[in-house]
Amino acid sequence: MLAIFLKTLPFFAIIGLGYLAGRTRFFTAEATAYLTKFVFYFALSAMLFRFAANLSLAEVWDTRLVVAYLWGTAFAYGIATLIGFYRNQSIEVTAMEAQCAVIGNVGFLGVPMLTLLLGPEAIGPVMLALAVDLIVFSSLIVILITGSRDGRMSIAVLRTVGLGLLKNPMIVAMALGLVWSSLSIPIPTPMNEFLALLGAAATPGALFAIGASLASKSAERLTVAGWLSFSKLVVHPLLVAIACFVFFKVDPYKASVVISAAALPVAGNVYILAQHYGVAPQRASAAILISTAFSIVTVSMWIAWLSTP
Repeated sequence: MLAIFLKTLPFFAIIGLGYLAGRTRFFTAEATAYLTKFVFYFALSAMLFRFAANLSLAEVWDTRLVVAYLWGTAFAYGIATLIGFYRNQSIEVTAMEAQCAVIGNVGFLGVPMLTLLLGPEAIGPVMLALAVDLIVFSSLIVILITGSRDGRMSIAVLRTVGLGLLKNPMIVAMALGLVWSSLSIPIPTPMNEFLALLGAAATPGALFAIGASLASKSAERLTVAGWLSFSKLVVHPLLVAIACFVFFKVDPYKASVVISAAALPVAGNVYILAQHYGVAPQRASAAILISTAFSIVTVSMWIAWLSTP
């Protein structure tokens, strides 16, 4: 446990440095927004494309793994939804709470951290977990919120979801990388070095951006945020672990990667969605802040347990 904690500590230390820079206003909200945009559209996309371009689809795709991760995540989503309805929350608020309960920071934190901690072979399972989050659950919340407001499902909603997926640079980078790989085209050395150099900025840039963005988050509605953080850090990975090890018998290494991904704190893009639609932004903000703080310990605990022979 201590050895794993010491390995994860530098990642969270960079997050802490970013938080300090944001809190002291040395790094303004505008600077944080531009850093996030650089990481999202350039550095992280370059890293994902390079990883995907050096893998075949057969090496990445694992039906059993996808179903297990989807089952565990959907079950956790369902629990959060039932609790939201039990508390007489609206469909919109319940959907946002369920999103907090299952959508982790796989892109900005999981990709760089898990590939370094668990080895480069982790990129395939991490990309599958990220794809499920982006394609299934990030689409679902848009459908639920817009559908509940309009009172029906429309072509316009589906068009919005489709365009959102096509405009997401992480999905585009992974898809283009796999297409490049399927064509069996070797990456030219200058291009490979360019992608490696640009992608190397993803890890420190993403971690610093996470911390700086946390500086603007508030810790209101602590009871609800505490439950959502518990769901994200404990319930979600536990259900994914049950799905992987008990029901679907997933390869132990791949299972350890997606369970670790499930154990990550609430993703920052949940707050962006909450703010965009005007649905419980303070709740999402608090869940991100609390889950990230406690994940310093819980992520290490999950990885240590999964790493035990």
